[in-house]
Amino acid sequence: MAKSLFKSNLELYLFAFFKVPLLFYCRPRIVAFDEERVEIRLPLRRRTKNHLNSMYFGALAVGADVAGGFIAYDQINRSGAKISLVFKDFNAQFLKRPEAAVHFVCEDGKLITQMIQETIRTKERVSKTVTIKAFCPTISDELVAEFTLGLSLKVK
Repeated sequence: MAKSLFKSNLELYLFAFFKVPLLFYCRPRIVAFDEERVEIRLPLRRRTKNHLNSMYFGALAVGADVAGGFIAYDQINRSGAKISLVFKDFNAQFLKRPEAAVHFVCEDGKLITQMIQETIRTKERVSKTVTIKAFCPTISDELVAEFTLGLSLKVK
């Protein structure tokens, strides 16, 4: 059963505040979430924009990180297993200047579920690639960026 957006955002907020302050500084928000898909909104503000008034590529990396990691973070917590989560590689294609709030979408929940089950079963590190797509829905439905992150999970 999917938890409420309020509870998911509270978890993200607390994790960011205590564990990864840069996430807290950028203020990502979860706008849609279930076991298979997450959508993160990163506002275009003074904190996240560059000198061209578009989103700074470092802020785009933060959004991709949260979108790629939150499904895994939630599923690991629900599994009860002690699993470490890291990204071992990061690839980005910047297609258009994001001149508004950016929405990051990851639809790899089934893949992440399989990875968690495999690492619990084998006790070995499991690494796969997750894909995150970025849009500025207030401007258009066109992709502004696409990210591939190497997600690596291992039972502690």
